[in-house]
Amino acid sequence: MQDIFNYSNSLIEKVNLDFKRYLFREINWKSRLIEILGSRGVGKTTLMLQKAKILNSDKPNLAVYLSLDDKLMYRNSIVDIAEELVKYGVQYIFLDEVHKYPPKIKGYDWSAEIKNSYDRFPGLNIVYSGSSVLKIYKGQGDLSRRKSSYRLAGLSLREYLELNGIISFARFQLNDLITEHQDISKEITSKIKIIPHFKEYLKTGYFPFYNEDPSSYFDRLNTVLNVIIETDIPAVSDISFETSLKLKKLLAAIASTVPYVPNLLRLRKELFVADQRTLLKYLDLLEKAEVVNTLTQKAKGNKILHKPDKIYLGNTNYFYGLNMTGEESGTIREIFFESQLSVGHQLRLPQNGDFLVDDKYTFEIGGKNKTTKQIRDLKHAYLVLDDIENGVFNQIPLWMFGFLY
Repeated sequence: MQDIFNYSNSLIEKVNLDFKRYLFREINWKSRLIEILGSRGVGKTTLMLQKAKILNSDKPNLAVYLSLDDKLMYRNSIVDIAEELVKYGVQYIFLDEVHKYPPKIKGYDWSAEIKNSYDRFPGLNIVYSGSSVLKIYKGQGDLSRRKSSYRLAGLSLREYLELNGIISFARFQLNDLITEHQDISKEITSKIKIIPHFKEYLKTGYFPFYNEDPSSYFDRLNTVLNVIIETDIPAVSDISFETSLKLKKLLAAIASTVPYVPNLLRLRKELFVADQRTLLKYLDLLEKAEVVNTLTQKAKGNKILHKPDKIYLGNTNYFYGLNMTGEESGTIREIFFESQLSVGHQLRLPQNGDFLVDDKYTFEIGGKNKTTKQIRDLKHAYLVLDDIENGVFNQIPLWMFGFLY
């Protein structure tokens, strides 16, 4: 046990509390079982360590952090460790990287062990994190009725500005943005020149680890993508090595022409995929991993059954890291808008315009000279314009959509 406490405390003590992600305030920490999912590198570990540090500041060793891919977990089971920790007065266990946990008994995976621990120790609170691909995982333990589930996205523009000490500003709701954008934008632009910071965010602002080593940021992004495809997805979906290679080829095809209007027949020939359903399954895996996002005119449903109308990379940093054909302003704008609005909102492709949000608002994305021609006769329709600081009437600056979370 001493090794576990030493390991946990060494990590908890190092974490900084100055900046906390948006999700920290949204989580109901009183829930006994909390699931935090998100793409690799968005800050799930830091979020859990911060909460553990706050808990331990009230009472030492009240909370313990464990990464389930650590060597401490090679022989010890989650249930056995939980039982021992409870004896020492621990009330919170933070379990990181659950999809990498090595099962100790066949047919008894991490989800079954967490369920068992939850049921056996009613005074124990369990918080666990994992890759966003866990959304497709069918574990031996049914946690659906017990857990409170949350998704952590990458940094918003608002968070990026706060993290880097540029400006701290409260988030605002979409309806407030639409109705009050002129006043809000003037308040922000009176304090900073927003456009240069926005352009930097598009290139390097989505993942919090940029400041650790700016010179190798894009190399690390590519490493993140490789780990997602080679490790995270196979850990929960039972795909073969050959399939992981096809996922990489599919990603390369998408990255070269995003927003990608898919020609499924041509893609199947390129990837040597026999049927359309299999190809759509590959797309679904990449989307669950938040490597890509898809857009369709139909309401959200079983995406494995429907061809998407458009495919985007998951965020603008991926575009700059993967795309070697030069800067495509229109593509970058749409990727940014999609990545920011997908947190807390439903997006579809409208018949006119670029995005239909929450089945109510239509948005047309473009440069500062874009006209209202395509959305002129629509209700609740707005132009979202790049390279402007302030808007007027139904013309809203693109950067403002980075303040929604």
